[in-house]
Amino acid sequence: MNTKNSLLLMAVMFSRQVVAAETLEQAFAEALNQNQHIVAAKADSQAAEQQLFAAQGQRMPQFNVRSGYTQLSETPSAQTSVGGQQAVFATTQSGSANAQAIVSVPVFTSGRISRSIEAAEANRMASEHNESTTALNVKLQVANAFIVIFRTEKALQVAQSHVETLKAHAKDVNNFYQEGMVARNDLLAAQVELSNAEQRVLQQENQLNIAKANFNQLLNRDLATEVSLVEEFPEAMTGTLAELNEQAFSQRPEIITLGEQIHALEAQASSEKAHLWPQVNVNGGYQYQQNRYQAFEGMWVANATVDWKIYDGSTAHRSNAFSHQASALTSQRNDLMGAITLQVRQAWLDTQETRKRVNVAEQAIAQADENLKVSTERYQQGLAAHTEVLDAEDLRIRTYDNFNNARYDAVMATLNLRRALGVL
Repeated sequence: MNTKNSLLLMAVMFSRQVVAAETLEQAFAEALNQNQHIVAAKADSQAAEQQLFAAQGQRMPQFNVRSGYTQLSETPSAQTSVGGQQAVFATTQSGSANAQAIVSVPVFTSGRISRSIEAAEANRMASEHNESTTALNVKLQVANAFIVIFRTEKALQVAQSHVETLKAHAKDVNNFYQEGMVARNDLLAAQVELSNAEQRVLQQENQLNIAKANFNQLLNRDLATEVSLVEEFPEAMTGTLAELNEQAFSQRPEIITLGEQIHALEAQASSEKAHLWPQVNVNGGYQYQQNRYQAFEGMWVANATVDWKIYDGSTAHRSNAFSHQASALTSQRNDLMGAITLQVRQAWLDTQETRKRVNVAEQAIAQADENLKVSTERYQQGLAAHTEVLDAEDLRIRTYDNFNNARYDAVMATLNLRRALGVL
């Protein structure tokens, strides 16, 4: 491969598209609107919000209306003695209608309702932060698919340049063969290498199509939608490892989610325990009882009730169950903090390693190009075997592949670090 072609390939690798295309941030925005995992997480948040409204509704008055009709086999009567004679008189109709409209208001519940509302609010907050976690996970998947497309495109470009180089070399070998300067084995070997390189191009084209389909699937698009991307990535994170760990602990939604879930379970435990303490309700309304023997069939009524469940065999156990679940989540949160510390450290180390790889691989490119140029000139002058050219070309391809992989590994390491910090 000549110097001109090498420079062109390098230019392609570093150049950004000038046509209107999709950036990573635009892909994030579309995924957050279209991805079904996000839609499901939002539905969970809406459900938690409705559960909060339901819990708050326990404080509101309850208005109940009831009516019915009763038919007895005998007319209810009273028996007495009047003037020494037995007397029987009806007290109620044998068939009668009844109706009532009652308003009931909880006045004091020993914290049962307030703690239930507190638990529902904590669950709502947990659902919102879980939605943030889902969004981060989806964005990381989109970012990885985004990078895979560029990685595959560059691999395809390298494969295509490999074909061009081998075509030129096969032409040189054929010329020498026609002049009787090399054996036919040399020509066959060059042709086989060219055929293998062409197969690699086909494989890379297929991999690119698969990568684009995967990207479209994450954005809930038709898989055949054409993909055009802008090579623009977030800046690398700065700060010491200790500072990054503190940032992760304060920003990771998974930690906040578990904290809210623990709070919710503790509040539910208190709410259950409150059932064993006094519950005071105030009731009022209107009652009607059809009875022609009664002076007033309809009347207004008001009363206050106190319900104190001194003991039952299940309330305390339900409360303890919630407390044990909260304890289990506390242990999970402690383990998660350890896992996050490891994630941050690993991602931070990856960023350090990949930056060094990029620098080393970039320096090796010029050397690989020069090595191929020298080997090609030596072969054209009859000073080297054709295998020297093939070896030099293989070395050049590996060098370009190493550079591309190091470059996109560095980008992915930065994105993984941002995900570990909860700021992707």
